[in-house]
Amino acid sequence: MHLDTPRGRFAGLRWGKRGGQPLLALHGWLDNAASFVPMVEAMQASGGLDHLDVVALDLAGHGYSAHRPDGAWYHFVDYGDDIDAVLDALGWVSCDLLGHSLGGAIATAFTVAAPERVDRLLLIEALGPLPWQPGTAAASLAGARRDRRALAAKKLRVFADPSEAVRARQQANGLSEPVARLLVERGLELVQGGHAWCSDPRLTLTTPLRASEAQIGEWIDAIDCPVLLIGSDPPSSVLAEEMRLSRAGRLRQAEQRLLPGGHHLHMENPAPVAQAISDFLTLTA
Repeated sequence: MHLDTPRGRFAGLRWGKRGGQPLLALHGWLDNAASFVPMVEAMQASGGLDHLDVVALDLAGHGYSAHRPDGAWYHFVDYGDDIDAVLDALGWVSCDLLGHSLGGAIATAFTVAAPERVDRLLLIEALGPLPWQPGTAAASLAGARRDRRALAAKKLRVFADPSEAVRARQQANGLSEPVARLLVERGLELVQGGHAWCSDPRLTLTTPLRASEAQIGEWIDAIDCPVLLIGSDPPSSVLAEEMRLSRAGRLRQAEQRLLPGGHHLHMENPAPVAQAISDFLTLTA
């Protein structure tokens, strides 16, 4: 699936019933739309897609979606304009919004900025972005400038065979071989000498600015729609338990589920994640 928008060309995967309840799924950092394949297949097997129109998006600079133009960057809040453009292209006035990790942070911010476009918010291993850490502000600005100036000289990693990229993803994220392969198959492109990641190298640069925990708390306070929070058990290092509990306590309408698995539990252990999502959508219909 491809969508041409004023924000560029976006790719994705689509399942379910056209005209059903719209659900837009946003993947994590350096992942792609294929990260939702195991979960969606589990929902299909149980009939959970019968009334849904599900679109899993490749975020800008990821998967088969276009990269940002030259001179542009990937600041977290800019993704909100992408979501607006994608919803417009799909003809969706509003939708249920599902996000994993970075996708969940983007979904959280979009729900705050455009509450009229989000019916329900579903988050896997996320609730807002990673916060600014005291004592890091100056170093982050300097590091971001240094990274950007050095970008042109950065060498592209080339894999002689896709299996090498699969092993690299396994080592980086602790993923099983089948799960890593799903992401790699949608995350590589042919280049001279082999295969390289098709994600935009600018995605790996230091983030120059982050919101404080107090600011993120104000965002969460503003969320008024039903929210499903799915976290891993045991807790992952990406979504620390203390932060999850503190932020979740600010939500007006939240259901929390801790399910066995790691940070990519929707891929590694998709059945209970799919069931939790189906149950939530049924109960809040």
